[in-house]
Amino acid sequence: MNPELLLPDQPSSHLPDLETAIEACRRETKRWAKTFYLGTLLMPPAKRRAIWAIYVWCRRTDQLMDSKEAESQPREVLARRLDLWEQRTRRVFKGELFDGPDLALWDCLQNFPQNISPFLDQLEGQRMDLTLLRYPTFEDLKLYCYRVAGTVGLMSQVVMGVDAAFHSAPWSARPDPSDHAVALGIANQLTNILRDVGEDRGRSRIYLPQEDLRRFGYSEQELMAGTVNDNWRALMAFQLERAREWFRCSEQGVRLLSADARWPVWASLRLYRAILSAIERNGYDVFNRRAYVPTPRKLLDLPISFLIAQAR
Repeated sequence: MNPELLLPDQPSSHLPDLETAIEACRRETKRWAKTFYLGTLLMPPAKRRAIWAIYVWCRRTDQLMDSKEAESQPREVLARRLDLWEQRTRRVFKGELFDGPDLALWDCLQNFPQNISPFLDQLEGQRMDLTLLRYPTFEDLKLYCYRVAGTVGLMSQVVMGVDAAFHSAPWSARPDPSDHAVALGIANQLTNILRDVGEDRGRSRIYLPQEDLRRFGYSEQELMAGTVNDNWRALMAFQLERAREWFRCSEQGVRLLSADARWPVWASLRLYRAILSAIERNGYDVFNRRAYVPTPRKLLDLPISFLIAQAR
């Protein structure tokens, strides 16, 4: 990909119609985020369309750094891509559109006005991947998780909306729903990291904090070799519990969402959290077995999530 193509000189005068643009975003979401996509189908049409547009922007941002083609590119080329993509995103927020996904995102911004800050923060997370292949502490990793995934929680919260009861409650009784939205994003990213340890080592990346490797007596050399031993299982059990704690932190925020958003978010939360249990069932072997939630399990969980969503 030529980096300069990311930012054409002029906005396109030949955009597809809006429905075609939205449909392309729907297909992209369904292809690459099956569990997430299932949750969006439970949303009202306007909200699911907006979420698909946000997802595609996030995926296109991620692909600038995390694709087979990107792996072969020099760091300066990747940095240039991110700079151009930032410029393009700023222009889209001003209504300058270059293709169908831009049009879908612009439609989202008209219906659910967004602050550009989470979008720019996510780009900062991608820039971290230019220079950071290791994370000394969990605090370092948490910043990365906020930038690449907690920001998605903030973007999505605007679309989901907050229940009217939240606004009528006294200030002293109001938790900050943004904190819980960020927590859910961090929980999801930690789950991704634990599921993808084997894949990430192929790119010489280790997202597990170095302090945790030392604590459990598991070496980087063992990780690169895909060694599953008692130390590894103890390390992974600790990491899974940390991710579950972030999911628990996010649950109060789901209860604050508007009524038509609680069911899909509960469904997505529960199904994504189930990946952690799949890692356990695989004996913590994330080097040779990919953890996933089978489709029948997803469908069986939907009525459970619905019942949970009705409770306040």
